[in-house]
Amino acid sequence: MKLRGKVHKYGANVDTDVIIPGVYLTLTEPAELAEHCMEGIDSEFAQKVEKGDIIVAGTNFGCGSSREHAPIAIKASGISCVIAKSFARIFFRNAINIGLPLLECPQAAEESETGDTLEVELETGEIRNITRDRLFQAEPYPDFMLELISAGGLIEHTKRILEARRSG
Repeated sequence: MKLRGKVHKYGANVDTDVIIPGVYLTLTEPAELAEHCMEGIDSEFAQKVEKGDIIVAGTNFGCGSSREHAPIAIKASGISCVIAKSFARIFFRNAINIGLPLLECPQAAEESETGDTLEVELETGEIRNITRDRLFQAEPYPDFMLELISAGGLIEHTKRILEARRSG
């Protein structure tokens, strides 16, 4: 699965409160959440993000509360992938559960800037910064996690398995 998009770069310790401020936690529709994504740190994010774009960040991305709203808002905004030096573990799990790919790659996070174009190959873990002609290596996803992401998350993956069993 190859992803390509422009970088939106943020620093360390981007918590779930700035990804989707608490005042919006009553919203349930992903599109509504996307309108307020990153509002706590970048008030213009929702207007400038384009489908396929990539968030790049420092350490501990997604720290704070365990709200699933945060990765849902990011995915619904059109972000195809988040690359960071490290992720909060609960955020990582929530993102995979909804089919949002995350890659830990300190070098790519350090050497990519807002506006750069990245190509990401989830099967191999390769991250290519097209703008700067740099290649970085993240840990590739195991096949099972690629299936989850390709299906759109854990629920959709489970539905596919159950349907196949009923049909088969």
